[in-house]
Amino acid sequence: MITPDFELSQDLDFLIITIRVPYAKVSELDLFFEGEDFKFYAKPYFLRLTLPGRVVENGREKASYDTDKGTFTIQLPKESPGQYFEGLDMLTSLLAPKKSRTAKPLVEEIGVPAELEEEEEEEFDWEIEQTLYKEAAESPLPLQCYYGFGNLRSGVFQRLQDELGDVIDLKDPDQTPIDERKMKRLEAEAAKFDPDHYLADFFEDEAIQHVLKYKPWWVDAHKKMMALQGESSQNHDSHTTVIFSEEEREQLRKFTNKSYLLDKRSRHLVYLGLIDILLAYCYEICVNEGEKNVESSWNVRKLSATLCWLECFTSIHDVLVSFGRRVVCYPLYRHFGLVTRALNDTVMILQLGRAAVLRCLLDVHRIFRESDPAYILNDLFITDYCIWIQKIKSKKLAALSESLQKTTLAKSHLGFELEELEAAAVLVLEEESKLTAAGMVSRQQLPSSESETSDSEESSSTSSSETEGSDSNERESSTAEDGKINPLQGMLQEERTAPLIDCNGLRQGTNASTFEVETERGSPPHPEAI
Repeated sequence: MITPDFELSQDLDFLIITIRVPYAKVSELDLFFEGEDFKFYAKPYFLRLTLPGRVVENGREKASYDTDKGTFTIQLPKESPGQYFEGLDMLTSLLAPKKSRTAKPLVEEIGVPAELEEEEEEEFDWEIEQTLYKEAAESPLPLQCYYGFGNLRSGVFQRLQDELGDVIDLKDPDQTPIDERKMKRLEAEAAKFDPDHYLADFFEDEAIQHVLKYKPWWVDAHKKMMALQGESSQNHDSHTTVIFSEEEREQLRKFTNKSYLLDKRSRHLVYLGLIDILLAYCYEICVNEGEKNVESSWNVRKLSATLCWLECFTSIHDVLVSFGRRVVCYPLYRHFGLVTRALNDTVMILQLGRAAVLRCLLDVHRIFRESDPAYILNDLFITDYCIWIQKIKSKKLAALSESLQKTTLAKSHLGFELEELEAAAVLVLEEESKLTAAGMVSRQQLPSSESETSDSEESSSTSSSETEGSDSNERESSTAEDGKINPLQGMLQEERTAPLIDCNGLRQGTNASTFEVETERGSPPHPEAI
């Protein structure tokens, strides 16, 4: 059987289900609905849904078929007219869970567990109880460590050692406890931090200021949501402002619907990990202005300690500090303004509700799916997040966004003394500007002194040229008085003034002294020799 493409919408009185079944055998159509159960069959398509509200068969139901589009449109009356059905765009959660083929299921979920029921009622505290680290005693049994969504996985990387280094930074995660993961991560970040790179982005931030002006899709969606909330006090989730593409809807239909039995601590880890992943994703969207490239997968997983170090956070502040540290250590743009921008974007996404969060997670899923071997992170985290988020009530995400908005993050929290580095760099620049200004003043005073020096040099050169002229005249007159030179004497004089070359081809010296002596004696060389 083929699961068809379907879409749910509503008005005050009806739940409207649109099912696209091209080339279906309409003559064998079978339709059933009662309460929250809905079944549709038209060979070769079969669809079974668990509706988010109750419908009733009272004679007002309608169904129509568009032969051109191959689409069925079914209108089911609501049992309580005017009731608002939430989560109509959470397609995976609407698909009925698959039944076990065994006579008795291995794990059976009966009703709502007490812990989960209590979670819906209690005031959610986003701080996890912390215990002092105790070094584990040596045991002959191998240490088993957990990771992944809700810490539900173990032993995965033992089978993937060849691809481990290209996906995460943590070495041997199956033998590394949670506390050691954090210590090793902090050591790696401290070794990676480059003050010169940070200061370069701090002072030369034209490109960073440009990308900070980019507005992703959730900015406009958030404005529309705030406008709708101003018009009506009723909170209608965000499906009216967040629209899924056909590719995203197809991906939702491919997911397998399942339940997650998480204790209180595991739920905290999942919520905090969600913030960490969204922060990294918002950074990636901002710096690349919504365009994907070969670095997109690296950016998301490198900036998220949840993905890169299998980190288990204990508070929202720890998440922000980790994200801030990794932003100033690893990517191309290492600017604190990008940290605050990602924080504000994450708050908006959480305020928009499940649909916005799910759409971001689906984009992360697609980024990892198209990047080898980052697809492993989909199996460990993102796929489960995409299924789990569809069943979370929006008020939980609203409480999470409120707590995130109240949490402050300063440069001093990152542990790299960023403010001191910036102050020292500013002082150096001020000193350089003072020296440059002093050099400009000295160069302005220099031309007057140079003119005086040039005048004195010009006068001295004039007098010396006159002296040289008189000397040359005297030499010419003395030469004329001496008469003609014997030709044989001129030839001998030419041989004596020729340079001497040794056996190695090197010049041994000149007899300039001899030349000068002969000249002083009144026997200048023959003009042809000169």
